[in-house]
Amino acid sequence: MPSDRRLDLTLNSPEDTAQLAARLGQCLLPGDVVLLEGPIGAGKTHFARALIQSLLPQPEDVPSPTFTLVQTYDGPECEIWHSDLYRLGHPDEVVELGLLDAFDTAISLVEWPDRLGDLQPPAALKVSLTPCADDEMRNVRLSWQDARWDERIKELADA
Repeated sequence: MPSDRRLDLTLNSPEDTAQLAARLGQCLLPGDVVLLEGPIGAGKTHFARALIQSLLPQPEDVPSPTFTLVQTYDGPECEIWHSDLYRLGHPDEVVELGLLDAFDTAISLVEWPDRLGDLQPPAALKVSLTPCADDEMRNVRLSWQDARWDERIKELADA
């Protein structure tokens, strides 16, 4: 089994968080899954919104999928799925949403990925956001096991 890889960053503002998300968005390919972890208010939806906006050919509203569970967007190369699994009670509900199929063909952003249980894709990139004492700042950890992320994250870190 490959060892975990990670990149730790401290972001000083919501704008820095949005810029990181947009840079990550430019690295994503169809079939990539990004798992967004962190407590309520950590900035998961803010991160996802900035990432999605960076991929859309025309600006559009990117609402939180808290109540709809899934929002989809037509990206230039594939669909973009943004899901918030906070309200799910069991991983079986993920199958009903069609999320597992999206993992294969779309760019998928998943808030509250712990609700996936054993259905978490092993090749996913985890983005963990942690608020700091200064409400504007965030500690961000990108972690992955699949080697396909190595070069992309290196480019992201060097940008």
